Amino acid sequence: MSELLSVALVCAGTLLAQDCSRDTALDVIVAPARTPMEWLLHAQTMAAAAGFPGGDQRYLKITCERRHAESSPVRTADHAS
Repeated sequence: MSELLSVALVCAGTLLAQDCSRDTALDVIVAPARTPMEWLLHAQTMAAAAGFPGGDQRYLKITCERRHAESSPVRTADHAS
């Protein structure tokens, strides 16, 4: 099992970046990553796939987290190996 998680948070444009978290996000996308390099690749892929139209109604914040036993992803991103 991967120890790292790539986490993409879709947050409202009115929310400050430091307040954007799993609890305050409009949507959460999680993908496992085995290495920091894989996390970087996932982050780029998630950002590109988000495809937000222009405007400041929402933004994407991508973080790297360590997996916790109680962690259950809202939605897992599918990536071809």
